[in-house]
Amino acid sequence: MDGEYILTNASVIDGSGKEPYKGHVHVAGNAIKALYTKETDFPSTSLQLIDVKGQTVMPGLIDAHCHISFDEPVSNDELFFHRREGLASIIAGANALKVLQSGVTSFFDADSLYNVGVDLRDAVESGIIPGPRMAVGGNALLTSAGGTAGRLIPDEGRRGYGAVVTNRDEIVLEIRRQIKIGVDWIKIHVSGMVPRQESEGELQAWSLEELKLACDTAHELGIPVVGHCRGAGSVRDSLLAGMDMILHGTYMDQEGMELMVEKNVPLVPTFTFQANLIDYAEKMGASKDYKEIFEKEIQDNVEMFRKAFDAGVPFLCGSETGFSVTPYGDWHYRELEVFVSKLGMTPLEAITCATKNAALAMRKENELGCIAPGFKADLLVVDGDPSKDVTLLGNRNLIKRVILDGKDVDLTPAPERVKDPAGWRISSYSQQILKK
Repeated sequence: MDGEYILTNASVIDGSGKEPYKGHVHVAGNAIKALYTKETDFPSTSLQLIDVKGQTVMPGLIDAHCHISFDEPVSNDELFFHRREGLASIIAGANALKVLQSGVTSFFDADSLYNVGVDLRDAVESGIIPGPRMAVGGNALLTSAGGTAGRLIPDEGRRGYGAVVTNRDEIVLEIRRQIKIGVDWIKIHVSGMVPRQESEGELQAWSLEELKLACDTAHELGIPVVGHCRGAGSVRDSLLAGMDMILHGTYMDQEGMELMVEKNVPLVPTFTFQANLIDYAEKMGASKDYKEIFEKEIQDNVEMFRKAFDAGVPFLCGSETGFSVTPYGDWHYRELEVFVSKLGMTPLEAITCATKNAALAMRKENELGCIAPGFKADLLVVDGDPSKDVTLLGNRNLIKRVILDGKDVDLTPAPERVKDPAGWRISSYSQQILKK
């Protein structure tokens, strides 16, 4: 399927939140040319007609929080010390195809090992390898107390996905370096976890003055800034500093919520990681403590997040795909399910968060995420009605077509990986010897 054609007799979910309607979607090249409600409106020229009666046509999913370079580590130790750049790039390319075949036609890769994200994005855009559209950050900017890896974070230099900055000059230099290599976003780990921490959420690891310097530096060069924030102060100061998008945003207080509404800054809660760990903790061998912490994090923030949504904050769906808890191609729909079950959204509202709203993370809200004339022809054809049940989007057997740039994606599953490369995963000396 290529060139110009019409998907006929569809149930159309256009991504705007509007109720599904019976219609016909006219695709020409890589864009949507027109929408028709009756066949008599079709142009008189002979066009290929593809009957999708009984199926839903909707925008391709946009995952606003994905880590394509990580390759599903089980721990920070594995992520930081068992990955090498060339191999990470090759494996990321294979994983990008899994993401695309699951129905994700675009994703935001907030931070990356080495420069893998930038290079993979450019390879995909050049048609060298198949994959979704990508918007990318570089190495997340950290202080030595930032991040979520405690003592594994060095006092200076780089480790894993992070670049540790220690003063004003280093903040400016690192942001300019990343923009020079071609990032779409600058990511800052505004909050982090430290050993023996007693407070809920994470500790704020950046001052307001430092955050403002970072935002001003990036904005002067036309690049937006996204902040990892888990804590009231980190959300508030990020918004005051001029942050353009917030990841997580948990433990946000009323002041932060009002600032988010006033500045119309998008929020990407990314509850999928927590929801999966809660549901599958025993199977994965995760600790009971982690399960309880994540259950509490969701419960503690539902009320404030619902207030923010009702007040007009744009919510985006992000899955945190890339960890062992969130394998590539499997869980990109799960955030929609959590938005419905925990935040009380309707399925259509959740779909809008994963399409029209999520296009904000791609910086292409006038091109992606909606079925409308002039928008890119990134589409899903699905058996059933996701406006009644978003979990249909997690059933690969029901996804009949994934269309990217107007062309059918080959949904033939890629061969399973026979084994991991040597040294890629954590290895142990042995199991513990227990004396009787």
